[in-house]
Order: sequence, then structure tokens, then C-alpha cells
Amino acid sequence: MPKQPAIPGLRDALKKKVTRREKFLSEMNTAVPWGRLLALIEPHYPKVGPKGGRPPMPLETMLRVYFLQNWYALSDPMAEESLYDSEAMRRFAEIELGDDRIPDETTILNFRHLLERHGLTEAIFAEVNGYLADKGITLRSGTMVDATIIDAPSSTKNEAKARDPEMSSTKKGNDWYFGMKAHIGADADSGIVHSLETTTAKTHDSQVWDELLHGNETSVWADKGYVHSEREAAFTKERAVFWGVMRKAPKGGELDPLDEQINRIIAKVRAKVEHPFRILKRQFGHVKTRYRGLAKNRAHLFTLFALGNLFLTRRRLAT
Repeated sequence: MPKQPAIPGLRDALKKKVTRREKFLSEMNTAVPWGRLLALIEPHYPKVGPKGGRPPMPLETMLRVYFLQNWYALSDPMAEESLYDSEAMRRFAEIELGDDRIPDETTILNFRHLLERHGLTEAIFAEVNGYLADKGITLRSGTMVDATIIDAPSSTKNEAKARDPEMSSTKKGNDWYFGMKAHIGADADSGIVHSLETTTAKTHDSQVWDELLHGNETSVWADKGYVHSEREAAFTKERAVFWGVMRKAPKGGELDPLDEQINRIIAKVRAKVEHPFRILKRQFGHVKTRYRGLAKNRAHLFTLFALGNLFLTRRRLAT
């Protein structure tokens, strides 16, 4: 005789183990400033369906699904599939299977396009940072500057039969990479990313500098790729800012022992700037560009770094 199926909500309530996914989603649900973000998007969200049809999905549901996409590196079709498969994801999206509509992949795609069209991912990034500043988490004293390469698919087996023309190749060490760069400015105390810029991969890190500073720094921290004598003089003499850029040995020579010691001190401070990249690539699984072109990937990165900032501070926000 077949077993009587349990009521989904009751079955979940009787569960003895909280999974890692459930714990993560519970922490992030507490960390996200839902009210502020919904108020930001609401003026741009449609009030009625296309051509007067059925009403659109609730805005909060769509925002929650969009964040799930970013946390788990899901395509639009996979986001829809995951909502059917995962009770934890449905609960986070506040969807009850059988009672509520589950957004299909086209609805999920249209919501993402709406955010891109109105520049709302950049606004989400700014709103999250404003929220963290209000909580006293971002001190904005010193800034750590760094960049990471995000690989793009190099295959030409696609509709255009060509690689993305807005991406480019660059050499790092002995290896070649094809893709784009994400340049960040992060708070030296908290590690929170306060500035983001994107370029094609061949752009040298040092070419993106002013865009990553907030202007009130008491110190700047960076690796050897940002060595610049004129910039150093301007910061240390004119603005009295501590220059925490790692020292570079002269061409064909060796680094002075004192400079080696200074580099060790700088490395300890700027180690925090690697944390946002680790969250992006290891926690959220964003190791390759998802879309063609810099604009769409730039919009995507603003959301990822906003969510990364919340992930970095989730336990502080909970207390």
C-alpha cells in the first residue's frame, strides 16, 4: 500500500536537521534591508500585467528570486527549476507550492532586464552601503584598492560564432586570460566594498584609481601594480595620506630589506581586500561572466558585491 504523502509544511516542521542552505538563507533574510530595497525598485515596477492581463508577480517575490539567482549562480531556466525542486528556496521566496504562482524563466529574465534598464543594480549597491553606514559598520577611513580577472567563455560555438568583442586577453604571470576585470575600493577596517568599476581584461589595474576612492581617505593600500611616483607624492605631501602601496624592486635590482619589512606590514593590512573576491567566486560561484558585453556583466557585479557586503557583515547585522 503506497504511503500517504505528508503535508509539505508539516513535513518541514518535523525535520530534525537544519541544512547549510537553510541556515545561509535564514542569515541572509535577516541581513537584507528589504524595506529599503523594495522602496527603491517599486516606482519602476509595473502595476498591471502586459496588455491589461493578469497582475505581475509580487515585487518582493521577484527580488527574492533574483537574489537566489545571484547566490547560487543560477541561469533564468535553472532559477525556475530550483524553485520547484527546493523547499528551502520556495520558503525564502515566500512561495507556497500549489497556492502561489512560481515565476517562469521569462518573468525572471524580464525582472533582471528591468533592473538593468533603470540602473537599479548600482542603486541597490549604494543603498546597501548606505544601510551599513547607518549601522556604523563602514568607517571609511582608509581604502584598499585591487582588481580581479573574471573569465569569459572563449568558445566560438555560439549564435554569433565569435567570442564576446567587449572582452579581451591579458597575461598574468605565465598564463593568459580572456574576460573582464572588476576593480574595487574597499574599506580598510571592515573590508566592505564601497566602490566598483569594470573594464576589459587588458586594462592595467593602475589605470583605474580615482574611481575607487571616496576622497576622504587617511590611507590607501594596494599591491605593486599600483606603484606610481607622482601619485605617491601628491597623496603623501599634498593630502597627508599614508601611502600603503607595496614597494617594488628597481629593474634588475633587489628590494631593500627595509622595503621588504614594509611590504610585510602592508600585506597584512591589504589581505582583507581579497575577502570580497573570495565571496564572489567561492561562496556565490561567480567564476565566469554570465552575459555578453560589459554593461550586463557590470550590472550583475553591482548586485553581487552588494550581496557580498551583506554576507560579510551578516552576523554583525544579526546582533
